[in-house]
Formats: sequence, C-alpha cells, structure tokens
Amino acid sequence: MKTIKILSFVGLVTFIFFSFSLIVDQEGWIVPDEYKTMENPTDKADKEGMAIGKSLYNKHCKSCHGKEGFGDGPKADEQEGELGDFSTAEFQKQTDGELFYKTTFGRDDMPKYTKKIPNDEDRWLVVNYMRTLKE
Repeated sequence: MKTIKILSFVGLVTFIFFSFSLIVDQEGWIVPDEYKTMENPTDKADKEGMAIGKSLYNKHCKSCHGKEGFGDGPKADEQEGELGDFSTAEFQKQTDGELFYKTTFGRDDMPKYTKKIPNDEDRWLVVNYMRTLKE
C-alpha cells in the first residue's frame, strides 16, 4: 500500500512537471532586450530588397512555414515544435528585432541562419518579407 502511494505521488509530480514544461515552451522565446528594441536598418519600401527577402524566404523558410506563413509547409509535420502562423496579429505584434533574433539564432527545430544567410541585411530583408504575410 505504501509503495502504491509513493508511485502515485511520483507519477503526479512527474505529470505536473511535464505539463509545466509544455506551458513554458509554448509561452514563447526569450529574446534579449537589446534585440527587442533593435531598429531594422533596411528600407521596407525598397522593392528590390523585398524581392530578395521573398527569395530567401522561399529558399530557406517556406518548406516548414509554408508559402503564406501559416506553418503548413511540406516539412511542417516533421517538426516537433509549434511553427507559428505569421499571418496572425499575435505574430505580427513582435518587433522586427525579435523576428531578426529568432531568424538569426533559432531554437529547437528552428535552425539558426547565420551560416545559410550569413549577411545580417539579408536576414532583415526576410523579416520585411514576413511582415507582408499578415492577415
């Protein structure tokens, strides 16, 4: 009887810990303050820059995040984490600096793009393109 109580208690504690870790993970990324307030140095109205951002998005992001940023790309089902929906107000309310940080450093299934897109300006252009995917 004592063993059952101990196992029940351990199971309950494990369940609570696991549930909490899922909640914390879904809360979002921890982005350093210096990135939250970072200014986008590119011109969002520059059509050539927007074309570059779109091209880079299509090459590096679309396979997971989808053509319209819904998180429904052909590789989306292979990912364990939440891919997000770039069209939502919740996503779009993030600062450009936050999006730049996430694109640059990644986490979990999201790779960091410092090698695939080594130029900071190009990653900013991807951020500009992601802004066009709003609802």
